[in-house]
Amino acid sequence: MKLNVGGLDRILRVVAGLALVGLAATHTVGAWGYIGVVLVLTGAVGFCPAYPLLGINTCSIKQK
Repeated sequence: MKLNVGGLDRILRVVAGLALVGLAATHTVGAWGYIGVVLVLTGAVGFCPAYPLLGINTCSIKQK
């Protein structure tokens, strides 16, 4: 699995994901807010399965 999520993108994903999960846990938004778990996971791992399908790569590290 190649990394395809860059540094700033990873930080933004984790922050936005935690915010969504927090809002869902406090019932400020509906259960859809738990989609933030996906953002946290993709930010932590550094790989987004949707990026290859869309031809996006925000990671500056070139891998072989």
